Amino acid sequence: MATATRGGVSGPCSAVGNDSLCCDRTSERADICFARGDLRMHSASASFQLVSGNSTAEEERIRPYTRKWEANVMATIDEVRLRRVSPGDAARCDVRHDVPAVLFSTGGYTGNVYHEFNDGILPLFVTANHFRRQVVFVILEYHDWWITKYGDVVSQLSAFPPIDFTTDRRVHCFPEVISGLRIHGELTVDPAKTPEGKSIGDFRRLLDDAYRGRIEFLERLERRTERPRLVIVSRTGSRVIENEADVAALAADVGFDVRVIRPERTTEMCKIYRELNASDAMVGVHGAAMTHFLFMRPGKVFIQVVPLGTDWAAGAYYGEPAARLGLRYVGYKILPEESSLSREYPTGDPVLTDPAGVAQRGWDVTKKVYLDRQNVRLDLARFREELVSAHQYLAAGRRRQPRAPV
Repeated sequence: MATATRGGVSGPCSAVGNDSLCCDRTSERADICFARGDLRMHSASASFQLVSGNSTAEEERIRPYTRKWEANVMATIDEVRLRRVSPGDAARCDVRHDVPAVLFSTGGYTGNVYHEFNDGILPLFVTANHFRRQVVFVILEYHDWWITKYGDVVSQLSAFPPIDFTTDRRVHCFPEVISGLRIHGELTVDPAKTPEGKSIGDFRRLLDDAYRGRIEFLERLERRTERPRLVIVSRTGSRVIENEADVAALAADVGFDVRVIRPERTTEMCKIYRELNASDAMVGVHGAAMTHFLFMRPGKVFIQVVPLGTDWAAGAYYGEPAARLGLRYVGYKILPEESSLSREYPTGDPVLTDPAGVAQRGWDVTKKVYLDRQNVRLDLARFREELVSAHQYLAAGRRRQPRAPV
């Protein structure tokens, strides 16, 4: 019996034989199923059929999204069945593929750039990169805007058009199907768990490859400034920098060429990538948009403004991953008087003096108080120190070629 080793990765389902179906449900983050043989996509019954002469009944069900522990969001993800059927009960092939399929969902928290990368793009890289583009992506909860936004990246992982599982009623046939994606942690790639020892640095290089051609064309249309470029990633709603114009003027006075960008859900990703890939420093308030640090080159500066009550999340989700990418990370922790909450609560209130204690009341309290209702007004004299330090660091390293992360 022929077997396929899952890219050298050990563990459940590491070797799947022909005419076989195996699901690895050991991870707390995501399930992943593997099937080899005569596989037929049958969207009308929300299933993949494993056509087999083996009469043993077999069926697995999976919701292919990488937040398995969150029951509420997982309930919104479509369920797909992988089931063994006899040749007489099998759907007839309309389209035959001679490469594997990877099934995943762009539902759930898609629409939030952090989750788009953490729950989708990075796990897709981990799961499919070793196929060297010889793989077809089958997408649940398919969104045209997602394909437009991430098409440049997706094309680096697959040489074929993606398939909309729900609306494409043709029967697509594959020699192998992987349902679900592997995820290693927050915005990271663990070389020890990838088929070819790939790292976050390899993912970063894939982004370079995805956007290089278009950016080189755009760069030829404008003359680059001599001043180091600083990009302020602006927010609307909550966690707004209330004196953003003053911060921008301050950065310009320090010696930066300042750009302000306001990413929207439908903003073309290449435009954001272009700004940040060409930047020397990025400033923004903790939130999903900080995921864009992935677009910066190693050796550059990432300054994250950390509002009250967000210390742990700011470091775990963005600060530590940015440092692993090779950026100089600065976490600017605001003082109580820099928070809009100081106008709502009296001096000495635990909301201002003991955010960690308040957080023990539960996530709902943290979200309501510190994430949904807090803006910042930076102390310009204090923040100037960080900008001057960043400018000096960049000036000192102008001729230094940073070593890429491994």
